[in-house]
Amino acid sequence: MDKLKRTISRFLLSLSAFAFVAYGLSSCAAKGDYTGTEYAPQMYHSVPYEGLSQIQDKEAGNFITSIDGPGEFYTSNPNNPNEMNMRAPVPNTVPRNKNGYTPYRLATEDLETAAGNINPLPTDNPQIIVDGKLLFDRFCEHCHGPKGLGDGLVADKYPGVANLTGLAYQDITEGHIFHVITMGKGLMGAHGSQLSPEERWKIARYINEVIQK
Repeated sequence: MDKLKRTISRFLLSLSAFAFVAYGLSSCAAKGDYTGTEYAPQMYHSVPYEGLSQIQDKEAGNFITSIDGPGEFYTSNPNNPNEMNMRAPVPNTVPRNKNGYTPYRLATEDLETAAGNINPLPTDNPQIIVDGKLLFDRFCEHCHGPKGLGDGLVADKYPGVANLTGLAYQDITEGHIFHVITMGKGLMGAHGSQLSPEERWKIARYINEVIQK
């Protein structure tokens, strides 16, 4: 009888353990809008204020585990108007990057105006040419070719790529080149989102000082 009881006890214990493990594994499953049970919500639900998130429900997050209640933590800032987390800039201020550059405001058609812009990079730093060549090889060579002759691999598929050494391009300024890199022109797409202003000016300097000489 005692042996039978021990056998039954072990069986029930094993069954309980199996049921517990099965429940744990099944609760991890996600389907549709259900993301699964959260076991440590404090680790991935932000408690501090977030600039790009604004949970206005003040009761949100008043739980210890997801078993007690779903949702996000309250992240709005009650000390700002409209409980905003991001603060509006001072009126009439202009954003600048770390080098003091202001946003580029010229439109695509303002090429003539852009041609008068002066490259802000120093003229006595040879590293600018080195960096400009590296960037040109990475972003421009596939179309314009290694020497700017318009004979890159892409030019075989899309005829009409500019030959930067041609007579039509001999007198263009670095401001002109910067504008075309930024906004695009003709077959060339805009590269303002791929290259920082400093990188675009370096390429313009390299084209002007090396490719077109």
